[in-house]
Amino acid sequence: MTTTAPTSTAVFPREGQTRNLVLATLAFAISFWAWNMIAPLGVQYAKDMDLSSTNKSILVAVPILVGSLGRIVAGVLTPRFGGRVMFTALLLISAPFVILVAVAGDLGSYPLLLVMGFFLGIAGTTFAVGIPFLNTWYEPSRRGLATGIFGAGMGGTALSAFFTPRFVDWFGYFPTHLIIAIALVAVALVCWAFMRDAPGFTPNTEPPLPKLADALKLPITWQMSFLYAAAFGGFVAFSTYLPTYLNDVYDMHNLSDAGARTAGFAIAAVIARPVGGALSDRFGARLITAISCGGAAVLAVWMIFKPELDSGLAAIDFILMAIMMGLGSGSVFTWVSTASPPERVGAVTGLVGAAGGLGGFFPPLLMGATYDAQAHSYTIGLSLLVAFAAVACLFTVFGIPRKESETAAGK
Repeated sequence: MTTTAPTSTAVFPREGQTRNLVLATLAFAISFWAWNMIAPLGVQYAKDMDLSSTNKSILVAVPILVGSLGRIVAGVLTPRFGGRVMFTALLLISAPFVILVAVAGDLGSYPLLLVMGFFLGIAGTTFAVGIPFLNTWYEPSRRGLATGIFGAGMGGTALSAFFTPRFVDWFGYFPTHLIIAIALVAVALVCWAFMRDAPGFTPNTEPPLPKLADALKLPITWQMSFLYAAAFGGFVAFSTYLPTYLNDVYDMHNLSDAGARTAGFAIAAVIARPVGGALSDRFGARLITAISCGGAAVLAVWMIFKPELDSGLAAIDFILMAIMMGLGSGSVFTWVSTASPPERVGAVTGLVGAAGGLGGFFPPLLMGATYDAQAHSYTIGLSLLVAFAAVACLFTVFGIPRKESETAAGK
């Protein structure tokens, strides 16, 4: 047999759903912490290695690139090997590179840090494992909430932003990386011991390239890739680049303070993501996605005018932006999980997930390249964000044909 996802007549067992959802979310969160370990220390790396703004943005963006493209591979392999094997393997593979990043940092070698950051990107591929894994556990009417809860594992970026600088202060630079590496191994062992693939799961043994080719032929793949690049890509870009942004625009040099604010941004997005999934189950993913993209465009305009930090206006702007991006991340993958052919969910997930990650790869590079050091301004980069989010909103409303089910439900 070659089918990975149950048909519409399949039985979705309630027993085991919660346990496997919790374990998948835990694995996603700790892997995202590892994936984001360079960004919270980016300002310190720049100071120690005398990096330009461009070099600093490249350093922060490299793990995003690998984590994004690697999702294509992870999304294709998950229907063949199952979520239990894939989560365990990716966590174990990522652990040594966390330590090697620390070695590169201790040596003060920018080229070596780039290389190790490249391989650290493997930790960012776990998202593409969770969606097809949970699709075999949950019926379509509950996938929005389930994938939204799983997507909250992107809160690993919040954990990294808040705790990584503090761990460095408390325990030291190298021990911090060692702690995360050990955590990756521990969670991998927990997943292997307690995670199970759904009873209806059967390995898809089709060759991977034809599956990708078939997924690329689906309009839903391209449509959702564009929207996810706007929503999740924006989240990734802000959650990795915000410490640098705060330092450049608001002269915030304290890594712990910048990390705390970045963690607040990430937490807001994390909370909003399952809400976006649940609202999409109720009102339709199209409406929630349009609200997300339109709201992000308006908030980016406000950001251009540099709302005051001390008065709390900047914090309000950042948190509202995070909420918009979290809602959109949840709604887009609700759309993916219900509109993709069941036998192609893994491949579509990998491609859309890669697009979302790539959406977070380019903004830091653009921000670094267009930063006006004299004015302490990112006006050009933020203006491009406004345009991209506005186009995504219009595309959501007018560019994607409505299906009969949407029209009948009033969505």
